[in-house]
Amino acid sequence: MSFIYIYIWISTIFRMLEFKVKNLSPEMKATLKYLAGIAGPSGYGSKTTAQQVADDCFSSMPSSHLTAIVTGATSGIGAETARVLAKRGVRVVMPARDLSKAERVKESIQRESPEAEIIILEIDLSSFGSIQRFCSEFLSLGLPLHILINNAGKYSQKLEFSEDKIELTFATNYLGHFLLTEMLVGKMVETATESCIEGRIVNVSSVIHNWVNTKHFCFSKLLNPKSYNGTRAYAQSKLANILHAKELSRQLKAKKANVSINAVHPGIIKTGITRDYRGFITDSLYFVASKLLKSTSQGAATTCYVALSPRVGGMSGKYFADCNESHCSALASDESNARKLWKQTRALMHRRFLLPVGKCGEEEQIQPN
Repeated sequence: MSFIYIYIWISTIFRMLEFKVKNLSPEMKATLKYLAGIAGPSGYGSKTTAQQVADDCFSSMPSSHLTAIVTGATSGIGAETARVLAKRGVRVVMPARDLSKAERVKESIQRESPEAEIIILEIDLSSFGSIQRFCSEFLSLGLPLHILINNAGKYSQKLEFSEDKIELTFATNYLGHFLLTEMLVGKMVETATESCIEGRIVNVSSVIHNWVNTKHFCFSKLLNPKSYNGTRAYAQSKLANILHAKELSRQLKAKKANVSINAVHPGIIKTGITRDYRGFITDSLYFVASKLLKSTSQGAATTCYVALSPRVGGMSGKYFADCNESHCSALASDESNARKLWKQTRALMHRRFLLPVGKCGEEEQIQPN
């Protein structure tokens, strides 16, 4: 996956050399800004770390009373996000499929921050039943919920299906987080009302959503594709994450709920690249990669910024990259597409849970068993 992004950046850089600076497209200017680490309007840029963001945000606000759920927190930017939040006194709930791995992350965080409060609960985001059980267990704890970070991601090179007979990448990255959010948004609205603190939902997406072609974005084919391409499946799921944020944002605004939802592109992270071969070409590629890719802490920065920063207060339905508001694709910005995907997803959920659908498909919440 990372080499795909590297190819895009390298080709963009070469195109830059063919033009004068004044003729650079917005895409090329953004690439130059990224490589240079130039700060945007927020004061942060591509080189900013999650720790920097958290330290700045919590210098002016208390954190010990906040509760956050972070999916995919057993590795990568999810683990870094959990670490940074816990270090600043946020109670962190880690939904995890591999409980032993989650325990190791918890132990690592508590070695650094002995007072950190971390709760581990089991979940498989590709399973509707598992998500229901997680939500029932979390809600039974009687805790508030201020922040929900939908970070977990699945990339599969081969066609696989979930236990619910849905293509695994789409089931995990989009449908699982949709259902999780649906079951917890009521608690977030309640918490925001009682605490007078804006609830924040963050959908971790990717710039690769730009690759999706309208003709390939068909709901039934996403559930059960006739032909499969891993990169395309991943891109489609990340587009769906943005559309989910757009539509849920509209609904929350209509209800005057003090809860926002935004999507972020974390950047391309150095972790996960393996070197199976050595040679001039591969060594050259990895040298370039080292200059282009972000560290894990830099990758978690935008998530932390959108989840915590006072500057983002009141902003909802937006797309962020490098800790600044950015532009997503025309397809991702289409409100009618967002509305259509929402209705199709709700209909699927209601069929699976045998629940009635309201007139607008948005009035009733799916309740955990």
